[in-house]
Amino acid sequence: MAGQIGILAIEARRSGRGDPGGAMIRKRFILWQFSRFILRLTAFSITIVVASLVSAQTCSTGSDLDAATKSAIDSAATRYLDMSKNGDVAGLKANAIPQLGGDFASIEQAVVTNKPYLAGGQASIAGTYLLDASAAKAPLPRAEFYCGIFNSPDKLAFFISNLPPGRYAVVIQKVNGKDPITLTLVLQNLGGAWKLAGYYPRLDAIAGHDGEWYLAKAREYKAKGYSHDAWFYYLTAWDLTAPVNFMSTPQLDKIADEMQAVRPSDLPSDSAPLSISANSKVFKITELAAVPVDNNLDLRIRYQNPNAGNSGIAFQDNMAVIKAMVAKYPELRDAFNSIIARAVDGNGTEYGSLLAVKDIK
Repeated sequence: MAGQIGILAIEARRSGRGDPGGAMIRKRFILWQFSRFILRLTAFSITIVVASLVSAQTCSTGSDLDAATKSAIDSAATRYLDMSKNGDVAGLKANAIPQLGGDFASIEQAVVTNKPYLAGGQASIAGTYLLDASAAKAPLPRAEFYCGIFNSPDKLAFFISNLPPGRYAVVIQKVNGKDPITLTLVLQNLGGAWKLAGYYPRLDAIAGHDGEWYLAKAREYKAKGYSHDAWFYYLTAWDLTAPVNFMSTPQLDKIADEMQAVRPSDLPSDSAPLSISANSKVFKITELAAVPVDNNLDLRIRYQNPNAGNSGIAFQDNMAVIKAMVAKYPELRDAFNSIIARAVDGNGTEYGSLLAVKDIK
């Protein structure tokens, strides 16, 4: 089974009836490019390949990772976490690979946003993985690192696109405070030092619930025949369970397999929008996504609207689209606290509005 996991987007809320994305309240994670290559999960199920085919890519962890190397990697990751706790963006930038140092704004924003969570608890390293692609002669179109013992419950894999030759490490750190958070760092060995190459903070819960809770709810919705609710809750469960989106484990594969079995046939996209009648008009919906807002899970609707630049008209259309969607899919009332509609015109102008489900009549 192949595909790409949907990513829970960053949403925010502000007072009034304007764009709820206008002021960031909570940010769960930042996806970052290392160097010129994009990290992404391109397959849910691990396929074990002949060793000779992957000789340019090896993964060492646990007892396979020599003590001196593990100590150096863990020390660097711990140091970067301490910098994050102190909001030391300059220190992180000074220790980043050159490709990140030239454009550090996204990581800086992630550090500032997540500092209260990172500083609010005790940290521990949950996993250290050495990814060695130094034997490669050229950038790898699809680097595949298989870690652990085949058929063991702790096996996992990392999939990285367009990876240059080199030695990399992935370190997963858990910070158990009032709001538990996972910080996963990607490091690259340059000149004998482990430099920052990727930065991935993720809160471990939405609305006080972890991935196991959302998985259980997804199965409940599946049993009821609520395919849309089940789909989005499976996505949320996967996202809360995965430290990064370019990682595969037996648990993640199981969630993905279950999720694909309930995938609604009418999920919209830019190339296959969903038509809906609202406010005496027909609109094209291009995206439905479950998003964390404040301490809730909401549903975001993005749709085409030539009047997105006119706040008065766009607000009325947003309210109508929200109500029409809930009328079309009443099950949404059970799964989400609020519905967000974002009108988008041909120039990329957006106008967003939020309506609590309890207020939808």
